[in-house]
Amino acid sequence: VTGLMVRHVGKHFQQSNDTISQYFKKLLFIFSELPFYITYVQFLTGEAIHLKIQCIPKFWLYFQNVIGAIDGCHIPVSPPSIICSNYRNHK
Repeated sequence: VTGLMVRHVGKHFQQSNDTISQYFKKLLFIFSELPFYITYVQFLTGEAIHLKIQCIPKFWLYFQNVIGAIDGCHIPVSPPSIICSNYRNHK
């Protein structure tokens, strides 16, 4: 959730890296199993995409195949080094 490495989380909670890793794996399996996944994970439909994105071709080009997103969520990504300059200073 925080984007921190296992060792930082372990240090914060005063637990070993192995313990943090084991619990992370347990939670990952719990959240991806059918009862939880079916109940809480919902994909966007075409109507749920904001009109500003749909009407402006500049935006739609990049968002036309999006299947879902979490509002206010920032996801760290690492583009290939060849095109890294294209993504600098973008939020």
